Amino acid sequence: MPTITDAEFGEITVRRSHLARQVSLKVAPNGQLRISLPAYTPLLAAKMLIKSSRPRIRELLAEHQQGHYYTQDQSIGKSHHLIIETQSALAEPTIKRSGTRILVKLPSGTDITTPAIQQRIREVVITALRKEARSYLPRRLKFLAEEHGFSYQTIKLTHASSRWGSCSSRGTISLNIALMNLPFELLDYVLIHELAHTRQMNHSDAFWREVAAIDPAYKTHRAALKNHTPHV
Repeated sequence: MPTITDAEFGEITVRRSHLARQVSLKVAPNGQLRISLPAYTPLLAAKMLIKSSRPRIRELLAEHQQGHYYTQDQSIGKSHHLIIETQSALAEPTIKRSGTRILVKLPSGTDITTPAIQQRIREVVITALRKEARSYLPRRLKFLAEEHGFSYQTIKLTHASSRWGSCSSRGTISLNIALMNLPFELLDYVLIHELAHTRQMNHSDAFWREVAAIDPAYKTHRAALKNHTPHV
């Protein structure tokens, strides 16, 4: 199944189908973009759709994010938990991080799924994930690079992306702080994937051989990653 790697939207899956009557695009449950093509339509048609539909694609991704709500006792990263309390005497919602807990206190009758509340929770979640990511990701990337003979220039942490990670031609590896929500084996797969790009700036057979040399189960991990979303 072919893919298109877009600088803004990341890896986009392209599927050809005899049932498809036109070129169409949707957001998969894991937040990844998928394009459907009629069976004999060239890949160029998918690339043209991306180029002409960027504003609409951004809207679709924003709508997808709205469907992912923060809920009671949700695990955040490797060490944080979301605790939600309702208090009848409370006039305004309060949301703060206390140690490894993200405490949400709501007045009675408040709907936690409202965009304003979710956005405030998200802001605190970003702070928590960034703290974890700063502590863990640079050390883990450095370890894997030294262990397997890779080199890179610098690491950048981000959250404003629909991608788990990326590697520039100058050797800058960007990592999404949402990686801290992944199981460790999938987190490592993403880091190995980006390190492999320091040698192969593509997804050729040579690239996947680089990945497989370190992560023999990369196909399993790659498939499992599609069940997760990099959105925070």
